[in-house]
Amino acid sequence: MNNKVKLKRGDTVQVIAGKEVGRTGRVLLIDRQKNKIVVEGLNMQTKHQKSNRANQTGGITRREAPLHISNVMYLHKDKPTRLGYKFEESGGKPVKKRYAKSTGEIID
Repeated sequence: MNNKVKLKRGDTVQVIAGKEVGRTGRVLLIDRQKNKIVVEGLNMQTKHQKSNRANQTGGITRREAPLHISNVMYLHKDKPTRLGYKFEESGGKPVKKRYAKSTGEIID
């Protein structure tokens, strides 16, 4: 199992496979052990909740379900691209930076 996930929370991604193909959103959560990712507003599922002390009203709620990490790609300048790492010199020390493989530009 390859746990080299180059995405971070807050990145904008595009879905490249599955029922949400072509849609974009912001990364909310990454589960590196299960290779799953939760994207804001995508893969919504309904949950029927019974009322209790914490949730007085109960009812039907909608929430994002996780997608497999291989089904999303990072969006750079409105185009999906793969990510890589480069080492840059900063104060005499090498610093690991992410870059877009399609353009070669440093992301952060």
